[in-house]
Amino acid sequence: MTYAERIRTKLTDAFQPVELDVQDESHKHRGHVGHRPDGETHFHVRIVSAAFEGQSRVNRQRAIYRVLKSELEERVHALSLDVQTPAA
Repeated sequence: MTYAERIRTKLTDAFQPVELDVQDESHKHRGHVGHRPDGETHFHVRIVSAAFEGQSRVNRQRAIYRVLKSELEERVHALSLDVQTPAA
C-alpha cells in the first residue's frame, strides 16, 4: 500500500469525510529537505467532514496529525492541510 493510500484509508476511517483529496506534491520539492526521488514525502490533503464541526483550525489539524502519526514519523516530511466542515 502506498503512503497516499494509507493516508486516504486512515482519514476515511477516522473522519468519514464527504470529500477527501490526497495529492502527492513531492515532485514540487525536488532538492528540498525530506525529498526522495521516488516521492511520497510531501502531500496536500483537502478533507471535508462533519467531524470537524465546532473545532478550531488548529484542533482540526492536530486531529489529523494524530491519525497520521506513523506516516509522519516514517516517511511523510510535509503535510499541507485544507480542513473544512460541510457547512463551510
